Amino acid sequence: MRELDEINLTLDEAESIRLADLQNFYHEDAAKQMGISRATFGRILQSAHKKVADALINGKAVRVEGGNVTLDNVKHFVCLGCKYLWKTTLKKKLPTECPSCGKQNLIRVSNHPLSSTDAP
Repeated sequence: MRELDEINLTLDEAESIRLADLQNFYHEDAAKQMGISRATFGRILQSAHKKVADALINGKAVRVEGGNVTLDNVKHFVCLGCKYLWKTTLKKKLPTECPSCGKQNLIRVSNHPLSSTDAP
């Protein structure tokens, strides 16, 4: 890897690819998730795609960098019974039942733009 040319992908570019291409978010929803406008999201994603294509086609290494990151330790859950979606922090005990219907049929899901409610 040391001998390869590199392209630098910013954290915002990497996040835009994750949301749009890996998580299949609509651009408007991904932009909300990142706290930016839809147009700005589109420009960031276009830049990211160009850089990744350059790396793939020309055999370059990809370096992701761009500042300090703070993780919020938020986990998202959905109830398979009533489809209730919520989030909780790692400081709280992991849920064993749905705060909406009380069922114990829960799964942890990736960060999702619709999970705006907090478990009690």
